[in-house]
Amino acid sequence: MSTVTLTHNRVSLALHELRPASTSHRPLLLLHGLGECTPATVPDDLESWAGAIWGLDFTGHGESTIPVGGGYTAEVLIGDVDAALNHLGEATIIGRGLGGYLALLAAGARPRAVRGAIITDGPGLSGGPNDAIAPQVVRLVDDRRAPDSYALHELSRDVRSAEYAVDFVRMAVANSGLAEPINVAAVFRPPWLDAVAAAPGVASMCLADALDFYRA
Repeated sequence: MSTVTLTHNRVSLALHELRPASTSHRPLLLLHGLGECTPATVPDDLESWAGAIWGLDFTGHGESTIPVGGGYTAEVLIGDVDAALNHLGEATIIGRGLGGYLALLAAGARPRAVRGAIITDGPGLSGGPNDAIAPQVVRLVDDRRAPDSYALHELSRDVRSAEYAVDFVRMAVANSGLAEPINVAAVFRPPWLDAVAAAPGVASMCLADALDFYRA
């Protein structure tokens, strides 16, 4: 596995090439779940993909930089995905848990670069509650090891609003040129994902069928 180092603000991001390109087909970009990192090898259920396969370690995860003092939100991490897309040019994205939510945001924010976003089950899929919660001031142990304890705390409370998520679906559908730019393969569907799955332009195929669909 070879690794490319990218820069997002002051963060060094690890973008891992799990499998080099054997054809001219577009790459597949893996986005891991909360507290996880890119796997060392290509997962068995992704072997059918024809092109190169890459995996991105988010800020505070895997081999990417751990910032001081937290400050994690999904909107910060979408900058990580943007940096990866700038390097790859375009990609089909498969996101697990938190990575699935970020795949959705990327599909709406970068519709011409994201040629299909697949959302699957994994840690961090739910995020935090939409209703008001008591503010917390925490001081966690900063041991400089991944996954960052601040990332685990803050991203587990990051709000997943159904209305906000569907806005990104609309942007993807309006600007991607794909009839169904987003696919929900997750079995567990918190309220925001239920709303996404019900929106026009969103498919609900199993992972294998979704890979076939976007590969074509």
